[in-house]
Amino acid sequence: MINEERIDINPKICSGKPCIKGTRITISLILEWLEMGKSFEEIIKAYPHLTGEDISAAIRYARKTLEQIERF
Repeated sequence: MINEERIDINPKICSGKPCIKGTRITISLILEWLEMGKSFEEIIKAYPHLTGEDISAAIRYARKTLEQIERF
């Protein structure tokens, strides 16, 4: 399991999808915004309770997840 203190996985929140802790903002939503070319500032403007570190944590979580999968 990947340990990222800003990420929470709770079956009662967003059907267990990884989210930024204390929010219902999923990692996949953040990655989707980044894929669309949105900057950290644009994402934070849309979701003011997020921080740049939250967005960085989402990217780290996605990278670490892929690295785990690639080992198998």
